Amino acid sequence: MATIQLTKIVAPSVWGWLGDRSGQRVKLVRFGAITGSLFFAGVFLEPGFYGLLLVMLAFTFFWNAILPLYEVITLRTLGSQRDRYGKVRLWGSVGFIASVAGVGGILEWVPVGTLPWLLLPVFAGIAVSAFLIPSERGEVRQSAPRGSLRKIVTHPSVVTFFLMNFLLQVSHGPYYTFFSIHLEQHGYGKLSTGLLWSLGVVAEIGLFLVMHRFTRRFTVRQIAIGALFLTMIRWLLIAEMTDFVVVLVFAQLLHAASYGALHAISVQYIQSFFGQHHHGQGQALYSGLTFGAGGAVGAWLSGFLVDGVSTSAAFLGGAVAMALAIVITWRGLRPPPGAQVAKPAYSSGSSSSSSS
Repeated sequence: MATIQLTKIVAPSVWGWLGDRSGQRVKLVRFGAITGSLFFAGVFLEPGFYGLLLVMLAFTFFWNAILPLYEVITLRTLGSQRDRYGKVRLWGSVGFIASVAGVGGILEWVPVGTLPWLLLPVFAGIAVSAFLIPSERGEVRQSAPRGSLRKIVTHPSVVTFFLMNFLLQVSHGPYYTFFSIHLEQHGYGKLSTGLLWSLGVVAEIGLFLVMHRFTRRFTVRQIAIGALFLTMIRWLLIAEMTDFVVVLVFAQLLHAASYGALHAISVQYIQSFFGQHHHGQGQALYSGLTFGAGGAVGAWLSGFLVDGVSTSAAFLGGAVAMALAIVITWRGLRPPPGAQVAKPAYSSGSSSSSSS
């Protein structure tokens, strides 16, 4: 299972570079979906531990490449309406709920060994749906300015942006790793735990539906600081007030801020700052450095806190990470150059010319 995090750090950068270099992101998504599905089929060979490790490495190398490329394709397709990204992204959350409910229900009746057979048609469906997306036509590849990617990545605001998201995912380490265990220790049953997980995703969907209104009224910095503060409150509530159901429900509703709001503004921020030459690599760095490296570090550190103290201590550690992220974001996060006068990318529905 750790190979998923490993390839999530490496694979997006490789495929993002290929996408920026070739301009054929749709074709790369199709190739990744088909090849990833074929490698996943290796689980049916029952290859043993090391064989399964190789299957997971190969499968996830292609699989983790798809989402960052899809983000770029989606934003380019939306064009000047990119503030409506949330209305597209919410379907991923709907799919998550459907898979948890559907597959979970089926596994009540059939052995867990049938899980790969249930997943394979889903992977095949993703591969088929990739062919429903029109190919990118007429995209003229121009040479990017020499050294421009390094200049972007080392920009103080971009460094702040990645630090903010890295710490955000570090703080989510206890949540994704120990939330169910934490609830069990406080007397919650499996049904209650499942409903609380689902509630967080439902809140995320609701936020995606109205996110375009927030991006028109507030700057990315204002949204980021507000969402980070609410995320810190969320971890404090889960750590200290787990026994109060109403408080826990409220904490789960804050998933709309801790994931939905911050992810929505992040993908748009990358498009504005990295521009057309490096958009794919920007999304890849966002995926690898935050969801990959940040998630892995968060899970690792939370394990020490759980072993040494308690699950509540792990969530308090997440709150500390958020406090640090708030300070860093307050001091360093700024809009991309060229967007500071009118801020069209964040305060209105129009597109920013700074993306190029």
